[in-house]
Amino acid sequence: MIKNWGLVGGIAAAIAAGVYVLWGPITERKKRKRGMVPGLLNLGNTCFLNSLLQGLAACPSFVKWLEKFSGLPSIQSCKDNQLSSTLLQLLKALSSEEPGDEDVLDAGCLLDVLRLYRWHISSFEEQDAHELFHVLTSSLEEERNRQPKVTHLFDMQSLESIPDEEDKTVACISRTPLHPIPGLWKFQHPFHGRLTSNMSCKRCEIQSPVRYDSFESLSLSIPLPQWGRPLSLDQCLQHFISSETIKEVECENCTKLQQSTTRNGQVLESQRTTFVKQLKLGKLPQCLCIHLQRLTWSSEGTPIKRQEHVQFTEYLSMDRYKHNSSTQRSQLFTSAAKAIKTESLDDSTERLKGKGTDAEHHNNNKPFSNGTCSSVFLLSPGLNPQLSLTCDFSSTEYLFQLTAVLVHHGDMHSGHFVTYRRSPPSPCSASPFSGQWLWVSDDSVRKASLQEVLSSNAYMLFYERVRRPSLS
Repeated sequence: MIKNWGLVGGIAAAIAAGVYVLWGPITERKKRKRGMVPGLLNLGNTCFLNSLLQGLAACPSFVKWLEKFSGLPSIQSCKDNQLSSTLLQLLKALSSEEPGDEDVLDAGCLLDVLRLYRWHISSFEEQDAHELFHVLTSSLEEERNRQPKVTHLFDMQSLESIPDEEDKTVACISRTPLHPIPGLWKFQHPFHGRLTSNMSCKRCEIQSPVRYDSFESLSLSIPLPQWGRPLSLDQCLQHFISSETIKEVECENCTKLQQSTTRNGQVLESQRTTFVKQLKLGKLPQCLCIHLQRLTWSSEGTPIKRQEHVQFTEYLSMDRYKHNSSTQRSQLFTSAAKAIKTESLDDSTERLKGKGTDAEHHNNNKPFSNGTCSSVFLLSPGLNPQLSLTCDFSSTEYLFQLTAVLVHHGDMHSGHFVTYRRSPPSPCSASPFSGQWLWVSDDSVRKASLQEVLSSNAYMLFYERVRRPSLS
């Protein structure tokens, strides 16, 4: 009798184990509460993927762009649009405010699609969230570039569509209405921006033409901390655009000025002077991604993670980092006027010295204020008053609001990514941003305060450009 009961118990245990393996634990699933977001299942070591998706889902402009991009007829008719459609499906599910039955989602489908784009990303190896961000943006650009740059004659849906307001930029005289050809090559994602770089001679002040380079994120190095002075995002941005001195550069303008003062047809050697290279932001994106470089190297050559806290705030003004084309044109005009003069090089050099021309003249950046964050940062609700980060932003043109923060816990060998992000706004809200913050770690989601967000050791910051609020 005891043997029979033992046999029955063994069979029951085997059946229970089989049910657990096939369907998981039999527990009552709780519906997701309003204002919360679904978590993401960790498929091994996919916290880097989960944290990035939560951060992107908190950027309304990117989700809106992805929805518009995926809805283009040429994209819908193409079989190679799996990335945009899969990513859109995930981000819309992560940015939905309505409560639902799905409180945990599986993002493994996105890894499968990226493998089709020749990206071999293992879900069981630790990866970097910032590298994955560039994998996604470059793959989206690859998907866009595969589309035809002109509309097919049989694509009647595109040819007969009503032109958007954004496309009504070119006017011409015609007897019949014109339908714009979709310029997919111009359809840049909202993280796309442009850097400007130019060089100027310290002796004659001649300016080189401005060079433009594209960027999807600003990767900022963290300066060495100074005693009694906290590190701030402003310092990182200042260090990024700080002027660089380059010696022994051949200056054609200085050579012409020197030859104009020579007599008897004497041939002079090319003049080599010191140039100052200045980097600024030529075009600021709608969605600004900032990456703080926390990797450094020891004297022995081993990688070390920087653990310092870098202060950042909810609002960020980028006006001082923006390239001013009108200022550049006036400087070029002034330099050209000086090149026309046939004065001796010594006299012109003395006059430049009298004006105090040096590297700081070319770097038109305001100094830091009292060893704290610069005044371009705005006072955010819930911020520690001791930081004294106040600013009058009534004239701010390029104002950004924080939407998500990615944090890496651990060292260079192992760790875990979590995300602070805004909760989806309610449908009746006029603002695209919610005031409620969430802490998300894979499938765990809870509410968080703004003070907790601003106290975190950020690895990636997501800002979105907003209109400056009225001061009434």
